[in-house]
Amino acid sequence: MQHNVLILDFGSQYTQLIARRVRELNIFCEIFPYNNPPGDLSSYKAVILSGSPFSVRAEDAPHPNLSEIRGKLPLLAVCYGAQYLAHFHGGEVAPSNIREYGRANLSYIKEDEPFLEGVSAGSQVWMSHSDTIKQLPTNGVRIASTKDVENAAYKIEGETTYAIQYHPEVYHSTDGKQMLENFLVKIAEVPQNFTPDTFVEDIVEELKTKIQNDKVVLGLSGGVDSTVAAVLLNKAIGQNLYCIFVNNGLLRKDEFESVLHQYKDMGLNVKGVDASERFLGELAGIEDPETKRKTIGRVFIEVFDDEAHLLTDVKWLAQGTIYPDVIESVSVKGPSATIKSHHNVGGLPDFMKLQVVEPLRMLFKDEVRRVGATLGIDPELLGRHPFPGPGLSIRILGDITPEKVRILQEVDHIFIQGLKDHGLYNQVWQAGAILLPVNSVGVMGDERTYEKVVALRAVESTDGMTADWVHLPYDFLMKVSNEIINKVKGVNRVVYDISSKPPATIEWE
Repeated sequence: MQHNVLILDFGSQYTQLIARRVRELNIFCEIFPYNNPPGDLSSYKAVILSGSPFSVRAEDAPHPNLSEIRGKLPLLAVCYGAQYLAHFHGGEVAPSNIREYGRANLSYIKEDEPFLEGVSAGSQVWMSHSDTIKQLPTNGVRIASTKDVENAAYKIEGETTYAIQYHPEVYHSTDGKQMLENFLVKIAEVPQNFTPDTFVEDIVEELKTKIQNDKVVLGLSGGVDSTVAAVLLNKAIGQNLYCIFVNNGLLRKDEFESVLHQYKDMGLNVKGVDASERFLGELAGIEDPETKRKTIGRVFIEVFDDEAHLLTDVKWLAQGTIYPDVIESVSVKGPSATIKSHHNVGGLPDFMKLQVVEPLRMLFKDEVRRVGATLGIDPELLGRHPFPGPGLSIRILGDITPEKVRILQEVDHIFIQGLKDHGLYNQVWQAGAILLPVNSVGVMGDERTYEKVVALRAVESTDGMTADWVHLPYDFLMKVSNEIINKVKGVNRVVYDISSKPPATIEWE
């Protein structure tokens, strides 16, 4: 795997967006917590410091060790990073007289400055900080200003270090991508060689070297991630890959049978295992979302262990983990807090003597789809909406029963099929239904009812790190709501979720 750009995370909500923008330039990058960087920096060609919710003036402010970076590698410090370089290296950072948040325009741009090549005065940038740089650090030279922020951008003479108080990674910074390209391609001379084709070539060779003639077990789900992982592994090791599709009792309606049928002609060695009773039994009475996830993860591993023992000499467990799973599952003091645990991230218990291989661990969802297209996977399958690993368990708020699963499967089927029938499915990144732990009063015919409430959720996104709710047509929502209430026994009210991420998450649990 290439290691071209290192992003040190100080807990900014925008850190993942920096990575997305860098990847859009066909440049591979990785995010590490500021206090746990890689030990070997020899393969990196540039470093970016993220923003942070902290103030550099606070006692608990993050203090990165930059001794192996400054003056040795091209460095771009964003927001907190820019203030850190100033405050602790001869400059001054003080509380801003006005709140510097939101849109601003560059009023001054230093002439013949490579970092700002192609950027004109008046270019819009996005500010997000309450402190401001009053005095530049030693050898600092101002290269851009806004009306209210004199030191909006600066560089340090004698080293390839640039610092900016705005966020080039967000959509509202109109020339942000150009600035990142200027820094990474023109100044740092990072090669733009991270493409789906090169990824496939590199990862297949890496898998061959790592696995050699060992046998691998992979859990297929029917989703994009596990499918692309399976095809990559099949390309690398062929019939030494053993795919298992587990029915955890929390899949969509008829999904177990349809997924097995889907893979029949793909050349994959697939076995279906119906463990629905085992999962539902273990989940009985559990209401806490994290406990649900951990229970499903544990049983998932146990089922795989049972199946692995039926095979001989299996040494690896493959998983379809992708980069957002990894990022959201990391929690250290300072960088982004854990949002929720992911059952397919992390090590295995000691009793299970299988090593983990995750071919897609460094890819965002949209990159996984592009790799899948390169591999020739059916576009309809690649366009399938993401579906959570824990299945409907985290869309049933509260405890789980077979009856609740039945209700939600029926509701979900009507909603998803409706999106397809009305030509809306491909306009949505992810959709699903949520069964709420409340009953509401209703009237059907001349009778009073007291039945369940379901919420419909549809979002648009690129990689799931941020998402906006989709403005589905009112007439569509009306038809779907009527069909759900008329056809699904136990439901008498339908609501539509209009929350975006952040502040909400895509799933309710």
